[in-house]
Amino acid sequence: MTVPTHRLVVASANPDKVAEIAAILGGVPGIELVPRPSSVPDVAETGDTLVDNARLKARALVEATGLAAVADDTGLEVEALGGAPGVYSARFAGKYATYADNVAKLLDELEGAGAEATERRSAQFRCVALVAYPDGSDVWEDGTVTGTITSAPAGDSGFGYDPVFAPDGCDGRTFAQMSPAEKHEMSHRGRAFRALAARLTTGTGSPSSG
Repeated sequence: MTVPTHRLVVASANPDKVAEIAAILGGVPGIELVPRPSSVPDVAETGDTLVDNARLKARALVEATGLAAVADDTGLEVEALGGAPGVYSARFAGKYATYADNVAKLLDELEGAGAEATERRSAQFRCVALVAYPDGSDVWEDGTVTGTITSAPAGDSGFGYDPVFAPDGCDGRTFAQMSPAEKHEMSHRGRAFRALAARLTTGTGSPSSG
């Protein structure tokens, strides 16, 4: 059986995300990644869900290039904060927030919520990976990983909330204390994109899928 070929423009404008997507999908037979054209402006993430935002980003690149496009959206859901920051994770501390700004706000919010106990700092990362096609259809998969928000940042790898997210079963180490390969193996983004790649390369991710 011939493996379907999927030529996909990477919709993300975040270089850290692009690097992770390329690391996860780059070696998958049948999938070719195309860089996002620099002329395409940032896409406003105005959706109410991760799927909505991933679709907005992918659809914008389809319209700009005429090619199928792959995008993701990720949310950190913290129990003590009622599932926040969720869909607002990338801009938790404001529209132009840095990674450090968002981490600082998260830790402040947890302190304000009285979430000193480990069980109240439980959280999960969720990622939605989506491919949109020129015919208007799309296909998506999601991936999650559970863990705990640490009391202080630790580690120098990764990005975003990685320095304060310790996935379950890893002796309290944060994503930022892991090698990229180790993180990809268990991360929400790794799980979502591997599931999406499997769907595409087995033929069930054709333009007619929803």
